[in-house]
Amino acid sequence: MAKNNIVHCLLILVLFSSSSRASNGAYNVESFGAKPDGRTDSTQAFVRAWSAACMSTGPATVYVPRGSFLVKPIVFSGPCKNKILFRIDGKILGPSNYWSYGSSGFWILFYKVSRVNIHGGIVDARGRSYWACRNAGKICPPGARSISLVASRNVIVSRLISMNSQMFHIAIDQCRNIVLENLTISAPSLSPNTDGVHIQSSTGINISNSTIKTGDDCISMGPGSKNILIQRIACGPGHGISIGSLGEHSHEDGVQNVTVAATVFKGTQNGVRIKSWGRPSSGFASNIVFRNIVMKNAYNPIIIDQKYCPSGHGCPHQNSGVKISGVTYEKIRGTSVTQVAMNFICSSSNPCRGIKMQGINLTYFNRPIATSVCVNAHGTASGSVLPPSCF
Repeated sequence: MAKNNIVHCLLILVLFSSSSRASNGAYNVESFGAKPDGRTDSTQAFVRAWSAACMSTGPATVYVPRGSFLVKPIVFSGPCKNKILFRIDGKILGPSNYWSYGSSGFWILFYKVSRVNIHGGIVDARGRSYWACRNAGKICPPGARSISLVASRNVIVSRLISMNSQMFHIAIDQCRNIVLENLTISAPSLSPNTDGVHIQSSTGINISNSTIKTGDDCISMGPGSKNILIQRIACGPGHGISIGSLGEHSHEDGVQNVTVAATVFKGTQNGVRIKSWGRPSSGFASNIVFRNIVMKNAYNPIIIDQKYCPSGHGCPHQNSGVKISGVTYEKIRGTSVTQVAMNFICSSSNPCRGIKMQGINLTYFNRPIATSVCVNAHGTASGSVLPPSCF
């Protein structure tokens, strides 16, 4: 009996110690003055909670409880002393007046942070009035990305719902080792420039198990994107998954080592796309793999466009300097809304080289009369390739 009492007391002491440490390391934004009413400006309360967590010598949690919290443009800066869990059980709302976002281009910015886990919850930028301004051709502010990771590393974003971003939902710039998983991203199909995830000047990015429905690219990769793995994505509506646009500047980094796998495109403007402007550039795209992909009524299932000109006017009539090489398309099947299911429009001065195709089965509205087009494109086809390769 005495031995059991000693064990019981020791267990209580251990549980109390663990609870105390968890309590000391948790920073609830309500404790710093945030109000879950969706109307009171809670920006400074979030800043204070983050600052306290950032200064903690042990692992810390910034906790956003249930309720709706109004937050204006905010910066969570590092480096911090230890790892941080940014846990959201409630909803973070952006200002209803789009002019309140200012001109920085950011809403929620994580800058120079590392070992941060952003988990759960909803962020809603309430972008509808801003898109209406853009679509009406009025004078509008530049727009804001909902969540930005800049100059950061070893960050995980999981179980997050991002809604109605003014511009990109998640933007990654100058980062290393970022994991995005189990995300739900949504904006109407006619909302301009609402890319789900945009990557540039970053390496070691893993995006998986997510549903992305937007008015622009589900995922886009700009110059300097390297070592990217994208898998198990449900994309659509939207413009597909794009590398580019590249070649906007004469001197820019290339894109390399990108894999897109086990992904479904439904009703998208494009499927897998590489695009570059028709102008001189030092840019390139190499070692790109598209594998195990299903197209459900995509308009351009497979496309390389080196005469990218979204406005249709004012573009230079030059050859793209972007060098595209080593692109593999493997096990891609489904339906195309246009008869040209594979379209390779490459640069005459820098032809696409090393394109490989294997196990392709794309039909035109379920009829086996889809076609392929090659302009300045060179590669090989093996196994069954339908429509037949144009190499």
